[in-house]
Amino acid sequence: MASSRIPGFYNLTLNDRLTQVVEAAGLSFSDVAAWQTGGLSLDAADHMIENVIGLHSLPLGIGLNFMVNGREVLVPMAVEEPSVVAGASFMAKLARAGGGFYTSSTEPLMIGQMQVVQVANLYEARLKIYEQKADLLAAADEIDPVLKRFGGGARDLEVRIVEDSPIGGFLVVHLVYDVRDAMGANAVNTACELLAPQVEAITGGKVHLRILSNLADRRIARARCTIPTSELAFGDFSGEQVRDGILAAWAFAAADPYRAATHNKGIMNGVDAVVIATGNDWRAIEAGAHAYAARSGRYTSLSTWGQDSAGNLVGTLEMPMAVGIVGGATKVHPAAKAAIKLMGVKTASELAEIIVAVGLAQNMAALRALATEGIQRGHMSLHARQVAIAAGASGDLIEKVAAQMVAEKTVRIDRAEALLQEYTHASDAAKA
Repeated sequence: MASSRIPGFYNLTLNDRLTQVVEAAGLSFSDVAAWQTGGLSLDAADHMIENVIGLHSLPLGIGLNFMVNGREVLVPMAVEEPSVVAGASFMAKLARAGGGFYTSSTEPLMIGQMQVVQVANLYEARLKIYEQKADLLAAADEIDPVLKRFGGGARDLEVRIVEDSPIGGFLVVHLVYDVRDAMGANAVNTACELLAPQVEAITGGKVHLRILSNLADRRIARARCTIPTSELAFGDFSGEQVRDGILAAWAFAAADPYRAATHNKGIMNGVDAVVIATGNDWRAIEAGAHAYAARSGRYTSLSTWGQDSAGNLVGTLEMPMAVGIVGGATKVHPAAKAAIKLMGVKTASELAEIIVAVGLAQNMAALRALATEGIQRGHMSLHARQVAIAAGASGDLIEKVAAQMVAEKTVRIDRAEALLQEYTHASDAAKA
Protein backbone atom coordinates (compact mmCIF):
# COMPACT_ATOMS: atom_id res chain seq x y z
CA MET A 1 0.00 0.00 0.00
CA ALA A 2 1.27 3.45 -0.93
CA SER A 3 0.01 5.33 2.13
CA SER A 4 -2.99 5.51 4.41
CA ARG A 5 -2.50 9.29 4.52
CA ILE A 6 -4.92 10.84 2.01
CA PRO A 7 -5.12 14.59 2.72
CA GLY A 8 -8.47 16.22 1.96
CA PHE A 9 -10.23 12.87 1.75
CA TYR A 10 -13.34 14.15 3.49
CA ASN A 11 -13.82 16.92 0.92
CA LEU A 12 -13.75 14.57 -2.08
CA THR A 13 -16.89 13.30 -3.73
CA LEU A 14 -18.01 9.80 -2.81
CA ASN A 15 -16.77 8.39 -6.13
CA ASP A 16 -13.43 10.16 -5.83
CA ARG A 17 -12.97 8.77 -2.31
CA LEU A 18 -13.48 5.25 -3.61
CA THR A 19 -11.00 5.89 -6.42
CA GLN A 20 -8.38 7.13 -3.96
CA VAL A 21 -8.86 4.09 -1.71
CA VAL A 22 -8.66 1.63 -4.60
CA GLU A 23 -5.51 3.25 -5.96
CA ALA A 24 -3.83 3.54 -2.54
CA ALA A 25 -4.49 -0.15 -1.77
CA GLY A 26 -3.48 -1.36 -5.22
CA LEU A 27 -6.89 -2.94 -5.82
CA SER A 28 -9.31 -2.85 -8.75
CA PHE A 29 -12.87 -1.55 -8.71
CA SER A 30 -14.10 -5.13 -9.15
CA ASP A 31 -12.41 -6.00 -5.83
CA VAL A 32 -14.64 -3.56 -3.96
CA ALA A 33 -17.75 -3.61 -6.15
CA ALA A 34 -19.74 -5.06 -3.26
CA TRP A 35 -19.38 -1.80 -1.35
CA GLN A 36 -21.46 0.02 -3.94
CA THR A 37 -24.46 -2.27 -3.54
CA GLY A 38 -24.22 -3.41 0.07
CA GLY A 39 -22.71 -6.61 -1.24
CA LEU A 40 -25.29 -9.14 -0.11
CA SER A 41 -28.00 -10.58 -2.33
CA LEU A 42 -31.39 -11.49 -0.94
CA ASP A 43 -30.78 -15.10 -1.94
CA ALA A 44 -27.50 -15.24 -0.01
CA ALA A 45 -29.12 -13.55 2.99
CA ASP A 46 -31.93 -16.10 2.93
CA HIS A 47 -29.37 -18.83 3.52
CA MET A 48 -27.53 -17.00 6.30
CA ILE A 49 -30.29 -16.54 8.89
CA GLU A 50 -33.94 -17.43 9.40
CA ASN A 51 -37.13 -15.62 8.37
CA VAL A 52 -35.35 -13.25 5.98
CA ILE A 53 -37.50 -10.47 4.51
CA GLY A 54 -34.85 -8.03 3.31
CA LEU A 55 -31.47 -6.42 3.92
CA HIS A 56 -30.24 -3.76 6.35
CA SER A 57 -27.34 -1.45 5.48
CA LEU A 58 -24.85 0.60 7.47
CA PRO A 59 -22.54 3.35 6.18
CA LEU A 60 -19.06 2.06 5.37
CA GLY A 61 -16.28 4.57 5.98
CA ILE A 62 -12.50 4.36 5.78
CA GLY A 63 -10.22 4.89 8.75
CA LEU A 64 -7.24 6.83 7.42
CA ASN A 65 -3.67 7.43 8.57
CA PHE A 66 -3.20 4.07 10.30
CA MET A 67 0.33 2.73 10.51
CA VAL A 68 0.43 -0.63 12.30
CA ASN A 69 3.83 -2.18 12.97
CA GLY A 70 5.28 0.01 10.26
CA ARG A 71 2.69 -1.01 7.66
CA GLU A 72 0.22 1.42 6.09
CA VAL A 73 -3.38 0.25 6.54
CA LEU A 74 -6.67 1.62 5.23
CA VAL A 75 -9.32 0.43 7.67
CA PRO A 76 -12.95 -0.27 6.65
CA MET A 77 -15.42 0.75 9.36
CA ALA A 78 -19.17 0.02 9.31
CA VAL A 79 -20.92 2.26 11.83
CA GLU A 80 -23.95 4.53 12.08
CA GLU A 81 -22.62 6.92 14.73
CA PRO A 82 -21.13 10.24 13.56
CA SER A 83 -17.56 11.21 14.52
CA VAL A 84 -16.26 7.65 15.00
CA VAL A 85 -14.42 7.35 11.68
CA ALA A 86 -13.21 10.95 11.77
CA GLY A 87 -12.04 10.68 15.38
CA ALA A 88 -10.11 7.45 14.88
CA SER A 89 -8.53 8.77 11.67
CA PHE A 90 -7.35 11.99 13.31
CA MET A 91 -5.85 10.18 16.28
CA ALA A 92 -4.09 7.77 13.91
CA LYS A 93 -2.59 10.84 12.23
CA LEU A 94 -1.25 12.11 15.57
CA ALA A 95 0.10 8.65 16.40
CA ARG A 96 2.20 8.61 13.21
CA ALA A 97 4.53 11.16 14.80
CA GLY A 98 5.41 8.49 17.38
CA GLY A 99 5.74 5.67 14.84
CA GLY A 100 2.08 4.71 14.65
CA PHE A 101 0.68 1.71 16.49
CA TYR A 102 2.75 -1.21 17.70
CA THR A 103 0.81 -4.41 18.17
CA SER A 104 1.16 -8.03 19.22
CA SER A 105 -1.12 -10.94 19.99
CA THR A 106 -1.18 -14.35 21.61
CA GLU A 107 -1.89 -17.63 19.85
CA PRO A 108 -5.53 -17.99 18.69
CA LEU A 109 -6.62 -20.14 21.62
CA MET A 110 -10.31 -20.50 22.41
CA ILE A 111 -11.95 -22.18 25.39
CA GLY A 112 -14.72 -24.75 25.16
CA GLN A 113 -16.62 -25.51 28.37
CA MET A 114 -18.21 -28.77 29.48
CA GLN A 115 -20.43 -28.60 32.57
CA VAL A 116 -20.37 -31.96 34.36
CA VAL A 117 -23.24 -32.47 36.81
CA GLN A 118 -24.48 -35.38 38.94
CA VAL A 119 -20.94 -36.26 40.04
CA ALA A 120 -20.65 -38.26 43.27
CA ASN A 121 -17.24 -36.91 44.30
CA LEU A 122 -16.07 -33.75 42.55
CA TYR A 123 -12.47 -33.97 43.74
CA GLU A 124 -12.03 -37.59 42.71
CA ALA A 125 -13.66 -36.95 39.32
CA ARG A 126 -11.41 -33.95 38.69
CA LEU A 127 -8.27 -36.04 39.18
CA LYS A 128 -9.66 -38.87 37.05
CA ILE A 129 -10.07 -36.43 34.14
CA TYR A 130 -6.48 -35.25 34.55
CA GLU A 131 -5.31 -38.88 34.53
CA GLN A 132 -6.97 -39.28 31.14
CA LYS A 133 -5.92 -35.85 29.86
CA ALA A 134 -3.54 -37.14 27.18
CA ASP A 135 -6.18 -39.46 25.70
CA LEU A 136 -8.83 -36.74 25.75
CA LEU A 137 -6.54 -34.26 24.00
CA ALA A 138 -5.56 -36.86 21.42
CA ALA A 139 -9.24 -37.54 20.71
CA ALA A 140 -10.01 -33.84 20.43
CA ASP A 141 -7.06 -33.38 18.11
CA GLU A 142 -8.55 -35.81 15.56
CA ILE A 143 -11.94 -34.09 15.37
CA ASP A 144 -11.00 -31.48 12.74
CA PRO A 145 -8.27 -32.81 10.40
CA VAL A 146 -8.37 -29.65 8.24
CA LEU A 147 -7.69 -27.42 11.23
CA LYS A 148 -4.97 -29.79 12.41
CA ARG A 149 -3.33 -29.65 8.98
CA PHE A 150 -3.05 -25.87 9.34
CA GLY A 151 -1.43 -26.20 12.77
CA GLY A 152 -4.48 -25.95 14.99
CA GLY A 153 -6.09 -28.40 17.37
CA ALA A 154 -6.34 -29.26 21.06
CA ARG A 155 -3.71 -27.66 23.31
CA ASP A 156 -4.74 -28.19 26.92
CA LEU A 157 -7.42 -29.46 29.27
CA GLU A 158 -8.25 -27.83 32.60
CA VAL A 159 -10.76 -28.87 35.25
CA ARG A 160 -12.41 -26.49 37.70
CA ILE A 161 -14.68 -27.26 40.62
CA VAL A 162 -17.66 -25.02 41.20
CA GLU A 163 -18.34 -25.67 44.86
CA ASP A 164 -21.53 -23.70 45.29
CA SER A 165 -24.21 -22.81 42.76
CA PRO A 166 -28.02 -22.73 42.72
CA ILE A 167 -27.93 -26.43 41.76
CA GLY A 168 -25.04 -27.40 44.01
CA GLY A 169 -21.50 -28.33 43.02
CA PHE A 170 -20.35 -29.40 39.56
CA LEU A 171 -17.24 -29.68 37.41
CA VAL A 172 -16.26 -27.40 34.55
CA VAL A 173 -13.89 -28.88 31.99
CA HIS A 174 -12.09 -26.35 29.80
CA LEU A 175 -10.82 -27.55 26.44
CA VAL A 176 -8.21 -25.09 25.16
CA TYR A 177 -8.25 -25.23 21.37
CA ASP A 178 -6.09 -23.51 18.75
CA VAL A 179 -8.45 -22.37 15.99
CA ARG A 180 -5.86 -20.70 13.74
CA ASP A 181 -7.55 -18.20 11.38
CA ALA A 182 -11.14 -19.06 12.29
CA MET A 183 -13.28 -17.35 14.90
CA GLY A 184 -13.53 -20.86 16.28
CA ALA A 185 -17.03 -21.33 17.66
CA ASN A 186 -18.00 -24.23 15.40
CA ALA A 187 -14.72 -26.11 15.85
CA VAL A 188 -14.72 -25.75 19.63
CA ASN A 189 -18.40 -26.58 20.06
CA THR A 190 -17.99 -29.70 17.91
CA ALA A 191 -14.96 -30.81 19.92
CA CYS A 192 -16.85 -30.45 23.20
CA GLU A 193 -19.83 -32.37 21.84
CA LEU A 194 -17.68 -35.29 20.75
CA LEU A 195 -15.62 -35.43 23.96
CA ALA A 196 -18.69 -35.41 26.20
CA PRO A 197 -19.30 -39.22 26.23
CA GLN A 198 -15.68 -39.89 27.26
CA VAL A 199 -15.89 -37.30 30.04
CA GLU A 200 -19.11 -38.90 31.28
CA ALA A 201 -17.51 -42.35 31.27
CA ILE A 202 -14.53 -41.07 33.27
CA THR A 203 -16.51 -39.12 35.87
CA GLY A 204 -19.72 -41.12 36.15
CA GLY A 205 -21.55 -37.81 35.80
CA LYS A 206 -23.55 -36.15 33.04
CA VAL A 207 -22.13 -33.55 30.67
CA HIS A 208 -24.82 -30.90 30.48
CA LEU A 209 -23.69 -27.75 28.63
CA ARG A 210 -21.02 -28.04 25.91
CA ILE A 211 -20.27 -24.58 24.56
CA LEU A 212 -17.57 -22.10 23.62
CA SER A 213 -16.74 -19.32 26.09
CA ASN A 214 -16.76 -15.77 24.75
CA LEU A 215 -14.38 -14.72 27.51
CA ALA A 216 -11.48 -15.46 25.16
CA ASP A 217 -8.77 -14.49 27.65
CA ARG A 218 -6.25 -16.83 25.98
CA ARG A 219 -6.67 -14.96 22.69
CA ILE A 220 -5.48 -11.45 23.45
CA ALA A 221 -4.55 -8.66 21.03
CA ARG A 222 -2.51 -5.66 22.19
CA ALA A 223 -1.75 -2.20 20.82
CA ARG A 224 0.27 0.75 22.06
CA CYS A 225 1.08 4.20 20.76
CA THR A 226 3.15 7.21 21.79
CA ILE A 227 1.98 10.73 20.96
CA PRO A 228 4.61 13.48 21.23
CA THR A 229 3.29 16.21 23.48
CA SER A 230 3.79 18.80 20.73
CA GLU A 231 1.29 16.94 18.54
CA LEU A 232 -1.45 17.28 21.15
CA ALA A 233 -1.58 21.07 21.16
CA PHE A 234 -4.44 22.84 19.38
CA GLY A 235 -6.33 26.10 19.69
CA ASP A 236 -5.85 27.54 23.15
CA PHE A 237 -4.75 24.20 24.60
CA SER A 238 -1.07 23.41 25.10
CA GLY A 239 0.19 19.88 24.54
CA GLU A 240 0.75 19.46 28.26
CA GLN A 241 -2.81 20.57 29.04
CA VAL A 242 -4.26 18.09 26.59
CA ARG A 243 -2.04 15.28 27.88
CA ASP A 244 -2.89 15.94 31.52
CA GLY A 245 -6.57 16.23 30.66
CA ILE A 246 -6.50 12.84 28.94
CA LEU A 247 -4.74 11.28 31.93
CA ALA A 248 -7.31 12.70 34.33
CA ALA A 249 -10.17 11.45 32.15
CA TRP A 250 -8.63 7.98 32.00
CA ALA A 251 -8.12 7.94 35.78
CA PHE A 252 -11.85 8.54 36.19
CA ALA A 253 -12.60 5.45 34.08
CA ALA A 254 -9.97 3.38 35.87
CA ALA A 255 -11.53 4.15 39.26
CA ASP A 256 -15.27 4.32 38.56
CA PRO A 257 -17.36 1.60 36.84
CA TYR A 258 -20.05 4.09 35.78
CA ARG A 259 -17.48 6.08 33.83
CA ALA A 260 -15.64 2.92 32.72
CA ALA A 261 -18.76 1.63 30.96
CA THR A 262 -18.91 4.73 28.75
CA HIS A 263 -15.12 4.83 28.36
CA ASN A 264 -15.08 1.25 27.10
CA LYS A 265 -18.09 1.92 24.88
CA GLY A 266 -15.91 4.51 23.15
CA ILE A 267 -13.25 1.87 22.56
CA MET A 268 -15.89 -0.46 21.15
CA ASN A 269 -17.13 2.25 18.78
CA GLY A 270 -13.91 1.71 16.85
CA VAL A 271 -13.57 -2.02 17.49
CA ASP A 272 -17.11 -2.98 16.50
CA ALA A 273 -17.01 -0.88 13.34
CA VAL A 274 -14.14 -2.98 11.95
CA VAL A 275 -15.54 -6.24 13.30
CA ILE A 276 -18.84 -5.60 11.52
CA ALA A 277 -17.14 -4.49 8.29
CA THR A 278 -15.21 -7.77 8.18
CA GLY A 279 -18.24 -9.98 8.85
CA ASN A 280 -17.17 -11.06 12.32
CA ASP A 281 -19.30 -11.59 15.43
CA TRP A 282 -19.43 -8.22 17.18
CA ARG A 283 -21.67 -9.56 19.96
CA ALA A 284 -18.99 -12.09 20.91
CA ILE A 285 -16.33 -9.38 20.89
CA GLU A 286 -18.49 -7.11 23.07
CA ALA A 287 -19.20 -9.90 25.56
CA GLY A 288 -15.54 -10.84 25.81
CA ALA A 289 -14.38 -7.24 26.16
CA HIS A 290 -16.69 -6.32 29.02
CA ALA A 291 -16.12 -9.60 30.86
CA TYR A 292 -12.36 -9.03 30.52
CA ALA A 293 -12.76 -5.50 31.89
CA ALA A 294 -14.28 -7.02 35.04
CA ARG A 295 -11.81 -9.89 35.44
CA SER A 296 -10.38 -8.40 38.67
CA GLY A 297 -13.83 -8.47 40.25
CA ARG A 298 -14.39 -4.77 39.56
CA TYR A 299 -15.33 -3.33 36.17
CA THR A 300 -12.66 -0.92 34.95
CA SER A 301 -11.02 0.62 31.88
CA LEU A 302 -9.75 -1.68 29.14
CA SER A 303 -7.08 0.85 28.16
CA THR A 304 -4.31 2.59 30.08
CA TRP A 305 -2.89 6.07 29.54
CA GLY A 306 0.26 7.55 30.98
CA GLN A 307 3.41 9.40 30.00
CA ASP A 308 6.96 8.35 29.26
CA SER A 309 10.18 9.86 30.64
CA ALA A 310 10.05 12.61 27.99
CA GLY A 311 6.49 13.56 28.93
CA ASN A 312 4.92 12.10 25.80
CA LEU A 313 1.45 10.58 26.01
CA VAL A 314 1.48 6.77 25.96
CA GLY A 315 -1.62 4.63 25.46
CA THR A 316 -2.06 0.86 25.63
CA LEU A 317 -4.97 -1.45 25.02
CA GLU A 318 -5.21 -5.22 25.39
CA MET A 319 -8.38 -7.24 25.15
CA PRO A 320 -9.79 -10.54 23.88
CA MET A 321 -10.16 -10.50 20.10
CA ALA A 322 -11.72 -13.66 18.69
CA VAL A 323 -12.03 -12.77 15.01
CA GLY A 324 -11.53 -14.88 11.92
CA ILE A 325 -10.79 -14.51 8.24
CA VAL A 326 -12.05 -17.94 7.18
CA GLY A 327 -15.54 -19.37 7.47
CA GLY A 328 -18.82 -17.74 8.41
CA ALA A 329 -19.96 -14.39 7.06
CA THR A 330 -16.35 -13.36 6.46
CA LYS A 331 -16.32 -15.72 3.48
CA VAL A 332 -20.00 -15.52 2.51
CA HIS A 333 -20.50 -11.75 2.51
CA PRO A 334 -18.86 -10.05 -0.51
CA ALA A 335 -18.48 -6.73 1.32
CA ALA A 336 -16.68 -8.49 4.19
CA LYS A 337 -14.33 -10.20 1.75
CA ALA A 338 -13.56 -6.83 0.18
CA ALA A 339 -12.81 -5.40 3.64
CA ILE A 340 -10.29 -8.17 4.37
CA LYS A 341 -8.67 -7.65 0.97
CA LEU A 342 -8.40 -3.88 1.49
CA MET A 343 -6.43 -4.33 4.72
CA GLY A 344 -4.18 -6.96 3.18
CA VAL A 345 -4.34 -9.18 6.25
CA LYS A 346 -3.16 -12.77 5.91
CA THR A 347 -4.00 -14.10 9.38
CA ALA A 348 -6.74 -13.64 11.95
CA SER A 349 -4.13 -12.44 14.45
CA GLU A 350 -3.10 -9.64 12.11
CA LEU A 351 -6.73 -8.58 11.75
CA ALA A 352 -7.17 -8.68 15.54
CA GLU A 353 -4.17 -6.41 16.04
CA ILE A 354 -5.46 -3.83 13.56
CA ILE A 355 -8.84 -3.84 15.28
CA VAL A 356 -7.30 -3.18 18.70
CA ALA A 357 -5.22 -0.34 17.22
CA VAL A 358 -8.44 1.24 15.95
CA GLY A 359 -10.02 0.80 19.38
CA LEU A 360 -7.10 2.60 21.02
CA ALA A 361 -7.28 5.43 18.48
CA GLN A 362 -11.01 5.87 19.03
CA ASN A 363 -10.51 5.85 22.80
CA MET A 364 -7.98 8.64 22.52
CA ALA A 365 -10.31 10.66 20.28
CA ALA A 366 -13.07 10.51 22.90
CA LEU A 367 -10.73 11.33 25.81
CA ARG A 368 -9.17 14.26 23.95
CA ALA A 369 -12.58 15.73 23.20
CA LEU A 370 -13.83 15.21 26.76
CA ALA A 371 -10.67 16.66 28.27
CA THR A 372 -10.69 19.83 26.16
CA GLU A 373 -13.66 21.29 24.26
CA GLY A 374 -16.22 18.70 25.34
CA ILE A 375 -17.56 15.71 23.47
CA GLN A 376 -20.46 17.59 21.86
CA ARG A 377 -18.57 20.17 19.82
CA GLY A 378 -17.03 17.80 17.30
CA HIS A 379 -19.91 15.37 17.48
CA MET A 380 -22.57 18.03 17.10
CA SER A 381 -21.84 19.11 13.54
CA LEU A 382 -21.89 15.53 12.31
CA HIS A 383 -25.00 14.66 14.29
CA ALA A 384 -26.69 17.82 13.02
CA ARG A 385 -26.59 16.50 9.45
CA GLN A 386 -28.48 13.38 10.50
CA VAL A 387 -31.08 15.51 12.27
CA ALA A 388 -31.44 17.75 9.22
CA ILE A 389 -32.01 14.73 6.99
CA ALA A 390 -34.52 13.30 9.47
CA ALA A 391 -36.42 16.61 9.28
CA GLY A 392 -36.69 16.22 5.51
CA ALA A 393 -33.75 18.32 4.25
CA SER A 394 -32.02 17.30 1.04
CA GLY A 395 -29.24 18.61 -1.18
CA ASP A 396 -27.66 21.90 -0.11
CA LEU A 397 -30.29 22.39 2.59
CA ILE A 398 -28.74 19.58 4.66
CA GLU A 399 -25.56 21.55 5.29
CA LYS A 400 -27.42 24.85 5.64
CA VAL A 401 -29.83 23.57 8.28
CA ALA A 402 -27.08 21.65 10.10
CA ALA A 403 -24.73 24.65 10.19
CA GLN A 404 -27.42 26.90 11.65
CA MET A 405 -28.34 24.40 14.38
CA VAL A 406 -24.67 24.01 15.34
CA ALA A 407 -24.25 27.80 15.46
CA GLU A 408 -27.26 28.00 17.76
CA LYS A 409 -26.14 24.94 19.74
CA THR A 410 -29.64 23.59 19.31
CA VAL A 411 -29.51 20.30 17.44
CA ARG A 412 -33.11 19.09 17.66
CA ILE A 413 -35.61 17.75 15.17
CA ASP A 414 -38.15 20.50 15.91
CA ARG A 415 -35.55 23.22 15.23
CA ALA A 416 -34.46 21.50 12.04
CA GLU A 417 -38.06 21.37 10.82
CA ALA A 418 -38.56 25.06 11.60
CA LEU A 419 -35.35 26.05 9.79
CA LEU A 420 -36.22 23.88 6.82
CA GLN A 421 -39.63 25.52 6.56
CA GLU A 422 -38.04 28.97 6.87
CA TYR A 423 -35.45 28.32 4.15
CA THR A 424 -38.02 26.72 1.86
CA HIS A 425 -40.38 29.69 2.15
CA ALA A 426 -37.49 32.09 1.51
CA SER A 427 -36.50 30.18 -1.61
CA ASP A 428 -40.09 30.13 -2.89
CA ALA A 429 -40.43 33.86 -2.29
CA ALA A 430 -37.20 34.54 -4.18
CA LYS A 431 -38.44 32.54 -7.16
CA ALA A 432 -41.74 34.42 -7.16
